[in-house]
Amino acid sequence: MSKKFWKDNGLTIVLMLMFVGSIVGHFLAGWMVENEDLARHGGEAIGLSQFLVDPLFLSTVFENWESEFLQMATYVLLTACLFQRGSAESRDPDAPPRDKALAKQGEKPDAPGVLRWGQTARQLYANSLGVALLVLFALSFVLHWLFSARDAADEAALHGEAAPSAIEHLASAQFWFESFQNWQSEFLSTAVLVVLSIFLRQQESPESKGVAAPHAQTGTG
Repeated sequence: MSKKFWKDNGLTIVLMLMFVGSIVGHFLAGWMVENEDLARHGGEAIGLSQFLVDPLFLSTVFENWESEFLQMATYVLLTACLFQRGSAESRDPDAPPRDKALAKQGEKPDAPGVLRWGQTARQLYANSLGVALLVLFALSFVLHWLFSARDAADEAALHGEAAPSAIEHLASAQFWFESFQNWQSEFLSTAVLVVLSIFLRQQESPESKGVAAPHAQTGTG
């Protein structure tokens, strides 16, 4: 691959490598924890291939993905209609709308072709990022719920108790404890970024105002 390819796509490549390293670490650490738990209960250790489809592992994977996609969806949608003056993460409340007259903007030669497909297509495309993130959140939420329910059933069987149904697990404190412990951290970290970007800077980052920009400037300019 050319140097230009790496320069043009370096951010995505590095983030995906970090993701792969993290999920491999998550998998291996989870496998060891599961076998330690089985040993305490007199059970037999499971292999790596078994743990790959274990509901405990899959539940924790989708539990985290769920919170991340919720954070991104909320952030994208709220920043479309709410403001924080002075923050690099906000639109300027005094600036005119950026995306008005989409039919006319769609006539530009470099505009996405979908903007010339009619009003309905323009509106769908204009909200496609938020919709995609909400769909990913919903899918992750459902998968977290189903695998968490299976893990709860396995845990109940291990203790000789009746396994809860998936619907019963959806209403359980355990399931919502798993969800809320991640949601609260995502909302807090986003709010902290919004506020800190008013006063602090990161040189050359598009998530920061210019180092010499005034605190009162809203957006990255």
